Amino acid sequence: MALKILSVDDSRTIRLIVGKAFKPYDCDMVEASNGEEGLVAAAREKPDLIILDVTMPVMDGVTMLTKLKADDALKAIPVIMLTAESGRENVLHIAKLGVRDYLVKPFKDDQLIEKAGRVIPLQKKPVAAAA
Repeated sequence: MALKILSVDDSRTIRLIVGKAFKPYDCDMVEASNGEEGLVAAAREKPDLIILDVTMPVMDGVTMLTKLKADDALKAIPVIMLTAESGRENVLHIAKLGVRDYLVKPFKDDQLIEKAGRVIPLQKKPVAAAA
């Protein structure tokens, strides 16, 4: 059964990059463009992993993460944060909130897959038999 991954980022480009990184794997992608949409999608979809941007309009990633971790039905979902800020204070702050890992933008596909693979059991899609 395919894993479900929720990508929450206000940048459509970043959501496309995240989706492309997981394309070779047996995953279904779900997207949201801010933390408010992300919480709704997380409650509806119950994803296996959330890739969450820190800085977004409407509701930022830190607020979404805080609400996610306060919800008994959602708090066990692992989260990997994406941040443009690699400062020690920022990293310590998000670590205390319960993220499983983080990536500093810009990032490479293989970095994301490596970190995700430590959190969920990623499996390559079966190769279709050539006709």
